[in-house]
Amino acid sequence: MTKPEMSEEELNARHAEKMRRKKAARDKIVATKTIEKGLLIVHTGKGKGKSTAAFGLVFRALGNGMKVGIVQFVKGKWETGERQALEKFSDQVTMATMGEGFTWETQDRARDIAAARGAWEKAKAMIEDEEHGLVLLDELNIVLRYDYLPLQEVLETLAKRPAMKHVVVTGRNAKDELVEAADLVTDMTQVKHPFRSGVKAQRGIEF
Repeated sequence: MTKPEMSEEELNARHAEKMRRKKAARDKIVATKTIEKGLLIVHTGKGKGKSTAAFGLVFRALGNGMKVGIVQFVKGKWETGERQALEKFSDQVTMATMGEGFTWETQDRARDIAAARGAWEKAKAMIEDEEHGLVLLDELNIVLRYDYLPLQEVLETLAKRPAMKHVVVTGRNAKDELVEAADLVTDMTQVKHPFRSGVKAQRGIEF
């Protein structure tokens, strides 16, 4: 026997009841979350969007009146859209672009290690101070992958940061120890990328 079709009014009433139950369950879960703390966030994986998502957090923090520190470890002196936009928030943003470029461009390990150390000293100062509410360590995972910095030193600095300090780390191949220490880890999975079809980096998308 075929069920009679529901009227629009009945469909709306059923939907409203379903959403009411869903909201009640969600509110019950949210009520149990009472801890407030600075988060260690890691964006890793082979897919595009790690730094893009991190800069989204930067702008969200700025919108909330927070001061933000940014250290770019390997992107060198690229003129990027985010860098130009953030110049408009100079009273809230401290930005250090310390990298000499991608490691396969410099082909100079000693130079890369020196650049990484200089960038890390800037990063440590931002992580340890009470001024910056959020610190972005862009492409730090690349530096750690090539052992340009001691992983244990990085982990210890992150562990000892001020209680309400948020730190975001980006880059492929995040170390297992960093993933374990993090509060939030996102692995970007690549499904399609225009580069594979011969499309070069696009202004406003890649830089």
